[in-house]
Amino acid sequence: MKLHKTVNPVAHENTYYLENTSHIIVVDPGSDWEAIRQMIERLGKPIAAILLTHTHYDHIMSLDLVRDHFGAPPVYVAASEASWLYTPEMNLSGLARHDDMDNIVCRPAEQIFQYDKEYHIDGFIFSVVETPGHSIGGVSFIFKEQELVITGDALFREAIGRTDLPTSNFEHLLTSIQTQLFTLPSHYQVYPGHGASTTISHEKAFNPFFS
Repeated sequence: MKLHKTVNPVAHENTYYLENTSHIIVVDPGSDWEAIRQMIERLGKPIAAILLTHTHYDHIMSLDLVRDHFGAPPVYVAASEASWLYTPEMNLSGLARHDDMDNIVCRPAEQIFQYDKEYHIDGFIFSVVETPGHSIGGVSFIFKEQELVITGDALFREAIGRTDLPTSNFEHLLTSIQTQLFTLPSHYQVYPGHGASTTISHEKAFNPFFS
């Protein structure tokens, strides 16, 4: 499996593309639709699924465009944030401080994450763990065979997600990281929703929230 990334201009959010021999998975399609479209077309494979780490607006701005242009792949989301896809006040695009942008309203997701199973989708094998704290329905994706985890806005390189937003909780976020992410093997690569990649061992040693 190969992992590709584009960085979106709104909030410098990372969109990831996981590629195997026959399909791709898109994670968190952000604001730069043109870059996202070009990457998907360059990879030239059907989209098996769109996975959402959470549903804040910067992670879903191109969601319906990807669906409409690439065969309506199924969207997976946490149950607690499923309605946020079409509720601007909850995905934060409808807040007064974002009056300079359009409200983000997406169609409902087709699938709700389950946390007691291993997903097998068109050759991709992964599990989903709950990592709330930045938002109530934040999740991370663990690809055991590739020894990597996609952490959304839970864990960043030497930082953690914001906890001053609706449904955020600082203590919940710290607990999520310690129990769901820091229990992974130390050499696992970490791919966050913003910023550069890192490793579990680096964050255990140098993340100021845990040192």
